[in-house]
This record gives sequence, C-alpha cells and structure tokens, in this order.
Amino acid sequence: MQSLVDAARALGASERHLAPMWRAWLAGRDWDPTLQRERPPRRFLEAWPDLWERLHAVARVSSEHPAADGSRRLLVTLADGASVEAVALPRRALCVSTQVGCAVGCRFCKTGEGGLVRQLSAHEILAQVALARAQTSVQRVVLMGMGEPAHNMTNVLEALRWLAHSGEFAHKHLVFSTVGDPSAFTALRAHSVRPALALSLHTTKGDLRTQLLPRAPRIDPRELTELACDYSDAVTWPLQVQWTLLEGVNDGDDEVETLCTWLRGRRAIVNLIPWNSVEGLEFSRPDPLRARDMVRALKRGGVFATIRRSGGQDVDGGCGQLRARSLPAQRRARHQA
Repeated sequence: MQSLVDAARALGASERHLAPMWRAWLAGRDWDPTLQRERPPRRFLEAWPDLWERLHAVARVSSEHPAADGSRRLLVTLADGASVEAVALPRRALCVSTQVGCAVGCRFCKTGEGGLVRQLSAHEILAQVALARAQTSVQRVVLMGMGEPAHNMTNVLEALRWLAHSGEFAHKHLVFSTVGDPSAFTALRAHSVRPALALSLHTTKGDLRTQLLPRAPRIDPRELTELACDYSDAVTWPLQVQWTLLEGVNDGDDEVETLCTWLRGRRAIVNLIPWNSVEGLEFSRPDPLRARDMVRALKRGGVFATIRRSGGQDVDGGCGQLRARSLPAQRRARHQA
C-alpha cells in the first residue's frame, strides 16, 4: 500500500487529493479525479489510470459460491497466483483472510493442513473488502478467514487503520479473531484502531486445546480468557468467544459449567459454531438439539450465548475448502504452461 501512496505523492498529489480515491476503491466504486472539487496536479491526472489499474490488479474474484443461507464465498486470486477466501455473510458482514495458509494447524480446519505459505500485505487484505463491496453492502469486517491475524500484525494493523479511516468502518464493526497471543492484545491496545476481539477458544481444557490447536501459544485457557476479557473491557466491545462444536469432543456439560464460571458477569458472548464438515477429518457435527441445550445452559448460568451457523454448508465452503479444491487445477495449469 505504501508504494502506491509514495507513487501518488511523487506525482504531486496531496492527501486531500488522494483521500477520495482510497475511499472509492475501498467502497468498490469507480472514481474520476477530473470530477473532484479540487483537481489534482496534471502529472497525477496523466498517471492516475495506471495507479487505479494497479489498485485493482492486486486481487480478483476467480470464482463465487453462493449458499442457501445467504452467504457468498469468494475465491480470491492474488497477483502472484496465490489464492485466499473471503465470505460475504448475511447482515452485511464480510469475513476476510490475513494469510495464505496458516501455521496454527487446527485439526478441524482445512486451511491449516498445508501450513503457512506467506503473509498477506495490507493491500491484499483491503482488496478483499473492495472486491466484496463492489458486489454488495458491507458494514462489518471480521478478520476470521484463512490465517492467524496475530502472526501478521504489521500488515493487519495497517489494514485496520485503512479500514477505519478510508473505509469509514466504526471500530466496533472491525473484529480481530485470534487463537490467543498476549502480545497481540498489547499491540491492539496501543493501536489507533482498537477493534472488537474474537477469541478462538474451543475448549476450557488445556490438554485438549493443545491437541486441537497444536501450534497455538502455550497459555492456560483460563489465563487466556482473562486477558481477552480485560482487553474487551478496555475497548468496551464485548468479547466474542468462538467455540467450534465437535461431537463428543468439546460439547460436554463440564465445558459449559467451566465457561459459566469464567464468563459470568464479564463482557462476553459465546458463539457456538457447529463444525463445517471437512472430508478426511475425523470429527462430526453435534446434534442440533445438543447445541440448543448448551445455549440454554449457558444462559441459565449467566452467560449470553448463540448458535452461529457456519456459512456455506451446502457448498462445502468451510475455511480453506475452496482454496484446497482450486490447488489441483492451478498445478495442472502451471504444468501445461
């Protein structure tokens, strides 16, 4: 992103000239500098078509997968041929990726199978928002797609700044999702944009969490939850506790009781997410009645909870699945070339 900013400024454009361009791009709209109230310098006007093209060349939507639940999964191809996923969700929310692949290796997630390929630049994170907004209204962005945002903090923090300023998103409508890295909480507290926090907890049991999230930071789940709650108290946005429901693994009464002990009276909401089935993995989705029983038990225990549908069930659209299906075709194309 900085290279484009520097190129535009070298052509004589100031921030008051550029701000409308950044806003238009992030809103998914066309932009014509000749129609601006304060016309940019001639050198910039001559060069801006190239700059505008460079903005749009960062990423493109290579395929779309609408689901019956109203979500729309986008396979986004980047300039180097790598691909990531973004998901336009109901209620004008968008889930974006922060890495190609992921190093955490969650055992129930397709993305982690191939490990981390590379980091996304801030520009590539923002491009997912621009592409989605060109198609539909987006008022909330969640960094909850492929990758672990805490492993790409420099680019994620820059993207958050652009989303808040040029994207005109309220801080509470930006959500930073993480498996839990105390250093990330510290960085977010010090940043000019302090988003809402989503903690991918999944279990209250330390040994089980290590099995499910083998390369997540080694920190006691209760301590991690306390740190996350403290951050949410500081920014005044409720903590979202993400809990992927796996039948017979983390859907027991003991988990519910412990969550009630930890979260009663705290600024938090538990999102129970029935697992989005992935071929080749050994887990199962729990019975819907069990998920509803857990929500009722949590509410009785003084903890607000919901069942959050994992979008794209009917198109096998769990995180990483679209990219995984596209990789064989990409390899064939490279071989034929």
